[in-house]
Amino acid sequence: MRDIGVPHPRLPLPPQGGEDDPGEFLAWLGEAIPLVRQLGIREMRREGDRLGWELALTPNLNDKGTGFGGSLAAQTTLLGWCWATLWLRRRGLARDVVVAEATQRFLAPVTGDYCLECLPEAEEGPERLAARLDEKGRGRIALVQRLWCGETLCLEARGDYAVLAERA
Repeated sequence: MRDIGVPHPRLPLPPQGGEDDPGEFLAWLGEAIPLVRQLGIREMRREGDRLGWELALTPNLNDKGTGFGGSLAAQTTLLGWCWATLWLRRRGLARDVVVAEATQRFLAPVTGDYCLECLPEAEEGPERLAARLDEKGRGRIALVQRLWCGETLCLEARGDYAVLAERA
């Protein structure tokens, strides 16, 4: 068990220009953020600027037998954090990312296993973030997350993620 206020060790960066192994990253994430082990994440995948998870509903059930809103909101926030963290890691940067603002709109009940996807709100968002990091050493990016249960869009979320200046 970790002590409160003590950061978890960072995962070593992938080889120059390389990608993180999704299984290794999720295993590290489960150690760094213990709640992750309870979220039912089955698989992580990247397609271009889109990061997605496949999730099991069972660990996220509410009293009505559908998806618990608090759990789903946590998942959208965490997936955005993962998107920003992995984006930085592909560029050889080990930096702290925090969520600055997040909103969710619940559109339909989640009634089965589901997928969650995250992508930049604006197509030019990653380029703007890269420029801001080069210029100021820190920056922000707006990301959107969508939760799909089959063909049904059940949740739309948006978050602003801040990349903090390098630790001294």
